[in-house]
Amino acid sequence: MHVQDSHWSPASALAAGGMTMSAAGNGRDTSRTTPLRVDAQRNLEHVLRAAREVFGELGYGAPMEDVARRARVGVGTVYRRFPSKDVLVRRIAEEETSRLTDQARAALGQEDEPWSALSRFLRTSVASGAGRLLPPQVLRVSVEDGAGGPRVPQQRTQPGTTELRLVPDQPVAVASVPAVGAEDDAGTSALLEVVGQLVDRARAAGELRPDVSVSDVLLVIATAAPSLPDAAQQAAASARLLDILLEGLRSRPA
Repeated sequence: MHVQDSHWSPASALAAGGMTMSAAGNGRDTSRTTPLRVDAQRNLEHVLRAAREVFGELGYGAPMEDVARRARVGVGTVYRRFPSKDVLVRRIAEEETSRLTDQARAALGQEDEPWSALSRFLRTSVASGAGRLLPPQVLRVSVEDGAGGPRVPQQRTQPGTTELRLVPDQPVAVASVPAVGAEDDAGTSALLEVVGQLVDRARAAGELRPDVSVSDVLLVIATAAPSLPDAAQQAAASARLLDILLEGLRSRPA
């Protein structure tokens, strides 16, 4: 049975629907616009956080569905913000490149001793989990050693898995890694330049082995960041492994 509301009026109907008279006249629902923008921003933050975690654990080969589940949103929400997986991978890689560059600059600016600056950069980068998210374009850059050969490792997907692993000096194509654009090149160049300053200073001071290159430093960051299920074990393993690797980088008196 339908009961008519005797108090109905256009104004009360608009109020019940969450709209003002001016908003109705403009054909816009202003009361919902701001909350939707807030929700969209929150979803974006959840997706980016989840992507860092998932790619950090499984590599850049992890599917978008895993990112959506970790973010507790539908996969459609992920694709609305990132039309393809390549776009999301590039976003994470760009942010990681910028973060590594900032960490290297901080080490340069805050440590007077060349070896202290280099080791600080490595410890900070490893502790932040950067090794599990080293940008693919950084790993594909060919930094030549003294003999003219490429020394930067490549990434590829292991057969039967979605995990990307480092493999030495093999020109492989990785479907899950996006093509490098101009912005990627600029970010990568900035990172390599500042890490190169750390390496050059330590080498000039006689504290770094003369055969160590920028690519070796990036490889240390990747190697010393294992992904273990227990956070405490992971931190301990990373610290121990980094200590060993740092000893291997240091020059020794003749």
